[in-house]
Amino acid sequence: MKKFLVVSAALALLVSVTGCAKKEAAAGSNKLVVWSFTDELQSMIEKYYKPSHPGVAVEYSLTPTEQFPSKLDPVLSSGQGAPDVFALESDFVRKYIESGLLLDITDIYESNKDKLLAYPAEVGSYNGKVYGMSWQAAPGALFYRRSLAKKYLGTDDPAEVQTYFTDFDKFLETAELLKTTSGGKCVVVSTTGDLLRPFLSGRANGWIVDGKLVVDPVMLEYMDFVKILRDKDYSGQVAQWSEGWFAAMQGTLTNETGDLVEAFSFFLPTWGLHYVLKQNAPDTAGDWAMVPGPVGWRWGGTWIGAWKNTKNPEGAKDLIRYLTTDDAFLEAYAKDSGDLVDNLKVVDKIKDSYSEPFLGGQNHYAAFAEMAKNVDGKLTQGTDQAVEALFQEAATAYMLGEKTKEQAAADFKAQVSAQLGF
Repeated sequence: MKKFLVVSAALALLVSVTGCAKKEAAAGSNKLVVWSFTDELQSMIEKYYKPSHPGVAVEYSLTPTEQFPSKLDPVLSSGQGAPDVFALESDFVRKYIESGLLLDITDIYESNKDKLLAYPAEVGSYNGKVYGMSWQAAPGALFYRRSLAKKYLGTDDPAEVQTYFTDFDKFLETAELLKTTSGGKCVVVSTTGDLLRPFLSGRANGWIVDGKLVVDPVMLEYMDFVKILRDKDYSGQVAQWSEGWFAAMQGTLTNETGDLVEAFSFFLPTWGLHYVLKQNAPDTAGDWAMVPGPVGWRWGGTWIGAWKNTKNPEGAKDLIRYLTTDDAFLEAYAKDSGDLVDNLKVVDKIKDSYSEPFLGGQNHYAAFAEMAKNVDGKLTQGTDQAVEALFQEAATAYMLGEKTKEQAAADFKAQVSAQLGF
């Protein structure tokens, strides 16, 4: 009898322990560790995801952008302390997409692709699989001053102004027109730096093909293009993100003799309207409009991925699915934030309800929605940031007359070989 009681007690203890283990496992399966470099993702989770998923616990960690890769790299490689889900910035997203360390989320994309923009998934794809998705799109536009357009082109209407910028040849013609009609006072752009991303979008090949560096002919055209802008005084000769760049937006840029320089336009993406123009040129509100310009292009954005060995793959996928494809969430988020979402079903539903006072009442949302359709993400590669930094050095040296075009190109190739092994 005593032996029976002991065995019964042991079995009861085993059942109890097993039950606790199951409860702990169940609780663990409802927890997600999320890392990001932006509080944007955190607010999306707190305001929208968690209220609709009350049984899910989310542990969120925020790290500055410049420190984020160095924090993420070792834990993904070792598996020690790796987050379940993490945000990936445009400049380094492809590094992780190509790393082999991310969870395959192709099924999420395939189930929703008919309503999604193409380019975010193109950026997030590698070898036929999708490893990163985005809730947003960041197409670029050409923002111009309405007052200068009326003064020198005779119209500030976006449809008519676009006819002056249909391609890069027309762009140069318009630059000469602005210079001539203004007596040298008005430049088409404040900086040649604005042109890099639009030209990158026109390539037929990425930088690295079959393990070798390829300099697309379009990029050699870019080198000539920016030199023409500088040599013919079509640009304000300031740098992006410099005080001169912001002064040009405000209409207060002056040249070396103290004369006012009128900057006609700026190449900026979706977020450039809200976080660059509005923040740095508030006194010019209403005197702006935007057009597609010569080509479709993009700048920036945030993707979401998951660690391939996450203990909660279904939970990780559910979060990614919700944030990047859910119609109700994306409609609410778009209306609350003004962000251009990559869900075409949602965009088509809300795009005609916008009027942007800063752009003189133009419907920026509908305009950006059309521009986003012309963006190609297929050429994006993990080495882009490093290669393009070296290319810009070479292009600048040629533009400034410090090197011939041939020498600048040769030095660029040599640096890529020495530093990156291509």
